[in-house]
Amino acid sequence: MRVPVPEQVPDVTELGRVHLVGIGGAGLSGIARLMLGRGVTVSGSDGSDSPTLQALRDLGATVHLGHAAEQVHGADTVVVSTAISETNPEHAEATRLGLRVLPRSAALASLMGGQRVVAVAGTHGKTTTTSLLTVALQAAGADPTYAIGGDLAATGTNAAVGSGGVFVAEADESDGAFLVYPAHAAIVTNVDADHLDQWGTPEAYAAAFDEFADGVDPDGFLVCCVDDPGAAALAERQRAAGRHVVTVSAADDGALGGARLWAPGDHYRADALAALAAGEALGLPRADLVRGIASYTGTRRRMEPKGEAGGVRVYDSYAHHPTEIDGDLQSARALAGDGRLVVAFQPHLVSRTRIFGEAMGRALGAADEVVVLDLYLAREEPDPAVTSALVADAVPLAPERVGRAALEGAAAALVDRARPGDLVLTLGAGTVTTVGPQVLALLGAGDG
Repeated sequence: MRVPVPEQVPDVTELGRVHLVGIGGAGLSGIARLMLGRGVTVSGSDGSDSPTLQALRDLGATVHLGHAAEQVHGADTVVVSTAISETNPEHAEATRLGLRVLPRSAALASLMGGQRVVAVAGTHGKTTTTSLLTVALQAAGADPTYAIGGDLAATGTNAAVGSGGVFVAEADESDGAFLVYPAHAAIVTNVDADHLDQWGTPEAYAAAFDEFADGVDPDGFLVCCVDDPGAAALAERQRAAGRHVVTVSAADDGALGGARLWAPGDHYRADALAALAAGEALGLPRADLVRGIASYTGTRRRMEPKGEAGGVRVYDSYAHHPTEIDGDLQSARALAGDGRLVVAFQPHLVSRTRIFGEAMGRALGAADEVVVLDLYLAREEPDPAVTSALVADAVPLAPERVGRAALEGAAAALVDRARPGDLVLTLGAGTVTTVGPQVLALLGAGDG
């Protein structure tokens, strides 16, 4: 559901009591944390309990399980995630009562006033780059406020209020949210067509990044990774328009002074270099920034190690686009060493699978064994013509090395294929993240 952004986004001090529908999600949970940190009275609701909801309760939020109209009573402002429909009882009641209803982008923007906002955008690598920039600035003593689309491994949280006057924000293009933020500076990791259900065509998608970059403060700066053709072209256009543009490339890894990164892979090195360049452009010392980057231990669901059992290591990652699959398999292959790479992939969204399914399958060919899970529908209606077979049939491996499974059978299918020394990687933006712990449990039971 697309809720319009108000012409004038109110400051957080003007919101009164705030209720967030879908408070447990990656975006709204971070906003709730920041609002609580700013002294706002916060309530919210979500479909099922989670450690995230308990953490918000511990911070002072009133959190309801399930959705009911009366739960917005007493609120002045209601914030809804993009997954919430207008028929949701809380959304419908807020509309009936004439309450202020904001999308997540406007809610986050309300928290940005009076700070230098560094917005981190791009088709891939936003969460990792935002995380790297956050820890780099912390190491340099900048104490930023931050909002990330995943939990930092070091802190276990995706957002916190800082005192340094810099706000580091992951800027999502999927629903146009990145066009709402008052950015002093920006990073664009890459521009690789995605979310065409929202933008329609690759050309319109690229044009949205031009609009995003055009909105950056003229006194600020833009960091682009020129390894990606889309980001390189954006950098050229913005430089021609007079913007201060800084470019980085994974080939420039000498800039990191030999710092060892938490995971291998050119895409992760490029993310680290973009964070370093942004920190330097903000005027902070390189040595401190590099120290922070070297201390980074990862973000949840971004090549996250889940454990080892039966001689098999298990990792989980959010990759759901062909380019992301390719990058994470490159990284996983390096981590696997002499072992084989066994991958479970869950296609995410009907629209994305319709457009990119075959390319997803081809990218998965870099693994030794593949299990393709049933399609994760998320916010879209099913289409009988679009199934995980579009992906599985395109994997360029021998038929016996490619399987399909429902979510419930995925762990067993992986255990059947894995052997000691292998690395198992679960990939996708949906519920596939639950499979890794199940694999470890099955392997551990086998040890007994």
